[in-house]
Amino acid sequence: MGTGEKIRDAKAERKQERAHKDKRSPAAEARRSDDPASQLQRVLLLVGQLNYTWTNTESLLIYLIGGLARTDKETAIIIFLTLNTPRARIDLVERLAKTEKTPSECRKDILDVTARLTRELRLRNKYNHCIYSFDPESGRGATQLMRIAETKDRVRYGKVEELDTVEIQRITESITQLANLNKAIWAIMRKYGFRD
Repeated sequence: MGTGEKIRDAKAERKQERAHKDKRSPAAEARRSDDPASQLQRVLLLVGQLNYTWTNTESLLIYLIGGLARTDKETAIIIFLTLNTPRARIDLVERLAKTEKTPSECRKDILDVTARLTRELRLRNKYNHCIYSFDPESGRGATQLMRIAETKDRVRYGKVEELDTVEIQRITESITQLANLNKAIWAIMRKYGFRD
């Protein structure tokens, strides 16, 4: 057996071990089970993955800020961290992209990704600013939004929404969209030289 074959065999063996290990992991069990506790675990894992993917993607705005403002990475980081909300960071990137000095193709590319990022922001905010409840008997979950809706003569708060398979699918799709956005922002950074 040649060296190349040994390396391929070792890689295949490691892949099988990882697959076997995944089958036993709590996350994998939660995906396979209808048990209410497993459903709760599944939702919490998905929300954690949504937050991780969001944060990882949002941080790339640092490079867009730096490239559009023609400043160094350290300054771009300070600007990014000074803005307290994702909406404010996205607004800044959009405004910088709309300046006359930004080439039209670059502007179009950046405004496309910021529009897509804004769409994903809604779902991320929903799951970061709610209370979760799960019925231990039925396994049904719900979210209660921690937002005030005020009209001329009424105040409402705490809208309750069922956490069903449709919502779980929305979270899963948002994670995929954020991963695609991450790749799109990296492509913009390479295309326009927005690096350190």
